[in-house]
Amino acid sequence: MTSVRSLIFILWLYLSMVIYAVGLSPALLMPHRYAMGVIKLWARFVLFGLRWIAGVKVEFRGLEHRPAGPALVAPKHQGMLDVIAPFAVLDDACFVLKKELMPLPFFGWFAWKTKMIPVDRSAHAKALKDMVRHARARLAEGRQIVIFPEGTRAPVGAPADYKPGVAAIYRDLEVACHPVATNSGVHWPAHGFRRYPGTVVFEFLPPIPAGLKRADFMKRLEDSVETASAALRTPKA
Repeated sequence: MTSVRSLIFILWLYLSMVIYAVGLSPALLMPHRYAMGVIKLWARFVLFGLRWIAGVKVEFRGLEHRPAGPALVAPKHQGMLDVIAPFAVLDDACFVLKKELMPLPFFGWFAWKTKMIPVDRSAHAKALKDMVRHARARLAEGRQIVIFPEGTRAPVGAPADYKPGVAAIYRDLEVACHPVATNSGVHWPAHGFRRYPGTVVFEFLPPIPAGLKRADFMKRLEDSVETASAALRTPKA
C-alpha cells in the first residue's frame, strides 16, 4: 500500500509542477512577489498532497526563532522536501542551489525570476566569491538566504560534512544564522520513490549570533543541527 500511495504522490508532485509553472507562467512577467507567490502556493499544495496521499504530515516547530526579515538560514538537508517546505513558512526565501538546476524547464524559470543563487561548484574559489556577492545583494532586499551547510543531500545518519560556503556567507553578511533541524529523510528519503507515513518535523533552532570566529561558528552550527536532527529521528519512549 505504501508503494501505491507513493507512486500516486509522485504523479501528483510532478503534475503539480507542470500545472503551476505553465498555468501560472504569466507571473514570470510580473514583479518578484507574484512569482514568489506561485512558488509558495505550490509548496503548500505539495505538502497537502504529501499528507493526504502519502500519509506524511509536515510540522514546523520553533517558529518563534523563524526570521521575518533579512537573515541567513542553515537547514539540515536530507531530501527534496527540504527545498520545498521552507517556502511555506519563510516570507521571501532565496536558496543557494547548484547551477545545473537553472536551465531546467519550469523550475529553472521560477528560480531565475525569483533570483535564487546558482553556484558553479567546479569553479571553486570564484564560485565562493560569486555566491557571497549574490547573497549580499539578496540580503539587502530583505530576503532570507537559505543554504544547506552540507552542500548536498545526506542519507539519514550519515556523518556530517559541513562545507565552507555557509561560513563564508555568515562572515560576510555579518548577520545571525538560523539553524534548522529535520528528520525529513526518514519519511522522504534522498533516493528511491517510497514515502513513509509519519510526521516530518522542521525545527527552527535558536539563532547563532553574528561575529563568531569561523571555527567557533562551524562547531556551534554543526552541534546544534546534528544534535537536534538526531533527536527528531529517535522514537520517544
